[in-house]
Formats: sequence, C-alpha cells, structure tokens
Amino acid sequence: MPQTTFSVNGRQYVHQGTPVVVICIDGSEPAYHELAIAAGRMPWLKEIIASKGMSWEAHCAIPTLTNPNNMSIATGRPPAIHGICGNYILDPATGEEVLMNDPKFLRVPTVFAAAAAAGLSVAVVTAKDKLRRLLATGITQSGLDPAGSGELVEPANKGICLSAEKADTATLEENGIEDVLELVGMELPGVYSAELSEFVLAAGVKLLQQQAPDLMYLTLTDYIQHKNAPGTEVANDFYAMIDNYASQLDALGAVVVITADHGMSPKHHEDGTPRVIYLEEEVNKVLGVSGETPDGGSRVILPITDPYTVHHGALGSFANVYLPQGADREAVLQALRGRDGISYADTSDNAAVLFEMPLDRMGDITVLSDKDTALGRYAAWHDLGNLEVPLRSHGGLGELAIPFFVNRVLGAPGDTASHGSNGEQAVLHNYDAYWVATSHVAANVGASV
Repeated sequence: MPQTTFSVNGRQYVHQGTPVVVICIDGSEPAYHELAIAAGRMPWLKEIIASKGMSWEAHCAIPTLTNPNNMSIATGRPPAIHGICGNYILDPATGEEVLMNDPKFLRVPTVFAAAAAAGLSVAVVTAKDKLRRLLATGITQSGLDPAGSGELVEPANKGICLSAEKADTATLEENGIEDVLELVGMELPGVYSAELSEFVLAAGVKLLQQQAPDLMYLTLTDYIQHKNAPGTEVANDFYAMIDNYASQLDALGAVVVITADHGMSPKHHEDGTPRVIYLEEEVNKVLGVSGETPDGGSRVILPITDPYTVHHGALGSFANVYLPQGADREAVLQALRGRDGISYADTSDNAAVLFEMPLDRMGDITVLSDKDTALGRYAAWHDLGNLEVPLRSHGGLGELAIPFFVNRVLGAPGDTASHGSNGEQAVLHNYDAYWVATSHVAANVGASV
C-alpha cells in the first residue's frame, strides 16, 4: 500500500495506507476497562492485550479536561503549543469569561488538516457539538495553514466533521455529510445518554464500511463515567458496547487506537454531598475582603465549566486564580499550600512550564485539588440542583492516568514514548495516538487479531 508522509507541529507522520481510527473514551480511568475485562464484558480488548501486549497506562494533558485533551490528540501536542487550555477561560484579549470552543483560540493546525492537505481523507465524529468547531478547522471549515504560514486557509481536501448531538442537522456544506441518521440507522440520541457515544461509534463503523477514510477520530462523552463508578453494571454495559464497535472497526482492517481524554474520580463525602473547596472565598479571606463577589477581590476561573451542568456542576480539580493589583501573591500561596484537599498551588509562571500550558491564558496562581476534592468559586455561583448522583469529576493530577491500546504489534513503550521539552524521554501520552498509529505500524499492516 502507498505511504503518505506529512508533518505538522514539529512531528512527522507516515500513513501506511491502512485506515487509522482513534477512539477517545471521555473520562476513562483505567479501572473501567480493567473491571469490565474481569467481568467478561470486553472479550475483543482482552484478546488484543493477550495476543499483542499493546496496552500501556498513559498520561493525558493538564488540565485533565475535555477540550484541552481532545485538541492535544488532534494536534499531537500539549496545550502550551495549541493554546486550548480549558473548556472555559478569561479571555486575555477582552477580559471576559467565555467558553473556549471558538476556533480563534487554536494556535496551530491539526493533524487532520495536515493529513487532508497531504491528500488523505479525514472523518471526525464527536459526541458533543461543543468540540466540533475546534476539530473542524482545516477539514470542513477554514483553519491555520498546515504548511505553517500562520494564515487561515480553506481545506485543501474537504473531509467530514459532525457531532452526534446535532447529527440531524448535518449538511454537506457545514459537515461534509448529510442524511446522517439514515446512514447510522439510529434515532437522534439525547445529549445526556450512553446512546450519544454509541451513535459516534456506530457512525464510525458505517463511515469506514462505506467511505473508508484514511484518518478517523471518534470522541465520546463522559456522561456514564460522571454517574457510574468502574465495575458497576451500567459502566460494564457501556464498555461492552465500546468493545463491540472497536472489534467491528478492527475486523474492517483499521489500525485502532483506544485512549481517553482524562480520568474520573469521586469527589464527595460519605453522605453523597460534594467535597468542595470554594477557592474564591478562601483567597479573599487571605486578601482581607469579604462578600460573595467583593470589589477588589480575586477572580477564580474554573476551566471545567461548560454548558453540560448535569455532569459536574462546574466543579473540577483545576483552577486559575486572578489576583487584584498589588495583592500579596506569596501570602495566598502559603495559605493554599497548607490547605487540606489541595495538591498543588504555585505561580502560573511555574505551572505553565511544569504542565506545558499557555501562560497568557492562566492568571496569577494555578491551583489543583487532590483526587478526592473539587474546586469551586463561591457557593452561590454553582447550580448543583442538576447533579443527579454524588459528584464525580476531573481536572487535576488524580485524573492523569489513562489507557492506551493499539491493535497492532509495535515497539516497546519506550520506543513510542513522546519526549518532554527537556529532550528526555517521557511517558506515552494520549496525544501520541496518531503518531503511534501511523509512524509505528510500518511492519505490521494487516496484523490485526
């Protein structure tokens, strides 16, 4: 089969002529698949691991949130490079708090855009529409030039990019495809449902059968993981469904990578109430100001914030703190570092280097809570009435570990690990997915189980 080589964001990809499919399971800590396999619910994945050994515990990008990690997978690089550092930010250009789903925030082209420019066909199916506009850049809408000019260009080879959430309104002009419900053979799923993720996978199988795109990305929703712990019946049913569709993609001859955008942790007391540190209140106490939204106080930005409040009520494990001019930053840091439930508090200058994030979008102080605790702004800011079950959430170091599976025999994990900014070998990351699935399968095309 003919090879196609393309480069983007300082990394070279060698597509071997076999379709490549990356599945991103939203919110998938390793215990989910481990317990599902133990329960006999993921026979395909169990066989892949047993016969090929291509299973690693990898890391995601910080913050361990949906938008930053999906765009890390899409660009092959961490947020310091692509610029998407949350679902929600304080826009430094305007001073307004905004959702970070506008393509204007993306600072580099995607792997998909570069592949399309090299003549490969691309298809992206996301569960939620909030990700579609970012992922569509360079595929179905204009995006940064993959050649690195910094200019916006129209797609060189228009592909497909749609969301399951709005599959019923997909058009050729906007999404590169129409009549999606008829193609998939499913009704439009609800946004708060397991069926939203199943629709993504079913669409992937149909697209591979009928159009055989060279590169495909299927990214799910973490609705199930926010509501159900690993090993529960509902969680095992969900992972059995994933296993079924992954086996179909494998049977169709694709190189299949399964990874996740972040893990998930319980963040509640024994009585089921959320375990929360209201960070804005804590910081303002140190600053000597009072009230819920006092003049001269701090402003805390929670990057997990998005429109889907049933999931987490905007309570996550990562926060950016903006201090008023003249505030004693060191006093605030000392108070936070001694606070139970906080795992990390430092200047954003240091955090940007450590976590490979864009400093200009991070505020003055960066705070991460531990695996058992969530961060909020102040109590009245959060509408927790929609939380249907005890809080399970993400964003910090407690949700860093994720799975990484490939249905091909590759080199040892060290051979496929990415490298940190200091040049030393680092752990495998979810954003290595397309690099591993293309440049590391040359001798193994067609070697699926």
